[in-house]
Amino acid sequence: MTKKPASSALSERKRGEGAKLVYDILRDDILGLVLPPGSPIDEIQLAERLSMSRTPIREALVRLAGEGLVTTLPNRSTVVSNIDVLNLHTFFDALTLMYRVTTRLAAEYRSASDLEIIRARQAEFAAAVDAQDALAMIATNREFHAAIAEAGRNPYYTGLFCRLLDEGRRILRIYYSSYNDRLPQRFVDEHQDIIGAIEARDIATADRLAKQHADQIVLQIQQMFSRDRRQQISL
Repeated sequence: MTKKPASSALSERKRGEGAKLVYDILRDDILGLVLPPGSPIDEIQLAERLSMSRTPIREALVRLAGEGLVTTLPNRSTVVSNIDVLNLHTFFDALTLMYRVTTRLAAEYRSASDLEIIRARQAEFAAAVDAQDALAMIATNREFHAAIAEAGRNPYYTGLFCRLLDEGRRILRIYYSSYNDRLPQRFVDEHQDIIGAIEARDIATADRLAKQHADQIVLQIQQMFSRDRRQQISL
């Protein structure tokens, strides 16, 4: 087998690292709504900002397009994908199912070390709620439910659930921004009840609590998107 020159291997590694850097930056900006839906992504400007060629940027955009976060237009320009409000019900169906399945499996297969990790993620989420930090709440909520999924011992479910949780970050960001007063403490309490069911290995209760947790979040988001925003004009 012919070995690649060291300089070529180093170049490929750096290019791969560059593509991951661009991917991580853009993904965080998109999911955090720093780049809102419909925002154009200027490859030249991004290359100048990050002091790199456009090749790793294009590789990162291909990966983001595969995740549905960016869209390439007919003129070959790239924009942040819009949130498909009309088809949110299909997203919510899948999300609710994964909440239930992963929590059920965690109640059945969790270990003592799994519980320690889940409780640690819960503490981080509670701290974010106390701080009224919406971005931290979204991130720590993701890690809490990902830890539950890991405890269920099914990597396929874990992978799918984490992707759904990531896709939902933009929706949650909009949702939390709709609160004019304090962000809800009840999510902390619901998480704690779920932990109790998992610890007790109560599969039926874990399933019921996970469904309730998902249902009330979905209902509130649906109400937010369908809220009547027409102005009341007196005639």
